[in-house]
Amino acid sequence: MQPFESFAEFATLADRLPAADEAIRAEAQARQDSLTKPQGSLGRLEELALHWAAWRGTVRPEIKKAQGIVFAGNHGICVHGVAPFPQEVTVQMVANFEAGGAGINQLCRAAGAELKVVKLDLDRPTQDFTTAPAMTEAETIAALNVGFASVDTDADALIIGEMGVGNSTIAAALAAAVFGGPAVDWVGPGTGSDAEGIKRKIAVVDKGLALHSGLGGMETLAALGGREQAAMCGAILGARAARIPVILDGFICTSAAGTLYKVDPRLLDHCVVGHSSAEPGHRLMLEAMGKRALMQMDMRLGEGTGAALALGVVRAALECHNGMATFAEAGVSEG
Repeated sequence: MQPFESFAEFATLADRLPAADEAIRAEAQARQDSLTKPQGSLGRLEELALHWAAWRGTVRPEIKKAQGIVFAGNHGICVHGVAPFPQEVTVQMVANFEAGGAGINQLCRAAGAELKVVKLDLDRPTQDFTTAPAMTEAETIAALNVGFASVDTDADALIIGEMGVGNSTIAAALAAAVFGGPAVDWVGPGTGSDAEGIKRKIAVVDKGLALHSGLGGMETLAALGGREQAAMCGAILGARAARIPVILDGFICTSAAGTLYKVDPRLLDHCVVGHSSAEPGHRLMLEAMGKRALMQMDMRLGEGTGAALALGVVRAALECHNGMATFAEAGVSEG
């Protein structure tokens, strides 16, 4: 696919992107049904194996290469004191990622994923969405294209995460705009906001929602989102173009993906959700999207950490799918 040029392209995007191979899924299901276990007894591990088979186009898929990407951006709404840390922390944490010292570095190493960090104009925060759209269409498209181009098309799985002081407020605004309801339903503590901080976040989100209402998915992303949210959407689409299944992280990542869901739910068909975040709005969002997280670990770090942890579950699912013997191979009676 060529880089995106305008929001108008997204209306028909789901029809132009690859879809799952249902014939391969059926063959993979037949293999699952012949393995030395009661059918369905591995539960969601079986679902994951079929998902990877259908999207990678092979009955016995393997994850030879897994990629993790952390996108980092800064936000104009931080002028309202919505975060307990200054925006300089975004730059400092990016340096920590690059030095290998963050949680995501350890979990990617444990899960066998190569980590890439993408900085998006950290010295140029988005606009304050309480007074203007956070980004223009051109700025949003530029970030989408950065995300799209960041995907390693040789990967068999993609983990997506983010870093950006203030972006739990961004996530709450996007979730409220896409799925409805007042800010209070979506705003949580983020990286540790106290009661007063949460009140400030709610007020900022309410003001942004009042100013930017009735918009489409991409327009919502521009009005209320950030560069890292747009880049995550671009990476989701870049993976889809290459038939790479995506493991979404928690509240912030899923809220960004929610803008694609608003455009067309099929745009997320290749995605699974790694974990259910401790941030309260995440469960509401998953219910609205009809997606179930793979794990409940009470995590709320972001960075892609929950997705990286879930990669180990996917690897386990494929080991069972590919390595178990069939009843015939093992000489075991099926009864």
